[in-house]
Amino acid sequence: MSEKYKFRDPKGIYFVTGTVVHWIDLFTRKEFKHIIIDSLKYCQKEKGLIIHAWVLMPSHLHMVISTSGKPLETIMRDFKKYTSRAIIKELDRINESRKEWLVRAFGKSADKIKRVTSYKVWQDGNHPIHLDANQLQEQKVDYIHNNPVESEVVDESVYYWYSSARDYSGKKGLLDVVPLE
Repeated sequence: MSEKYKFRDPKGIYFVTGTVVHWIDLFTRKEFKHIIIDSLKYCQKEKGLIIHAWVLMPSHLHMVISTSGKPLETIMRDFKKYTSRAIIKELDRINESRKEWLVRAFGKSADKIKRVTSYKVWQDGNHPIHLDANQLQEQKVDYIHNNPVESEVVDESVYYWYSSARDYSGKKGLLDVVPLE
């Protein structure tokens, strides 16, 4: 694994990305989105995850995060592991038209890796970037909030439910956010 992308400063603020294998547009259904939201809430409450900014797009999750508890690498590992299992379980529960294709894609991704026994939903790594300057923090927060606008999902970032842009505009979003100044 590259030495470049690691959580080196335990007190630092980081930009991270979680991407679905093959960039599959998985988070188009509310059930899968809510697995992510509920898991992030759990990580905030039980593991000390601090979310400064976030956006959940169809194939990936961007966040600016820090921690007041467990190490970020532990939180992210557990988050991905739990949500992977929950998503596979949810695929069995709901009427998803792409179920067979998704299960096959996640299964094939797992076949290539010895440590994964059944399904692989997330790509390896989080690509953490240490945001040690205010300018860098501001740039990443703007990037996160403009992601749905650039993807032409909404006209204005505050209208996208699955983002902290609402919190930065004075409205309450889906997650507790500690805005950066």
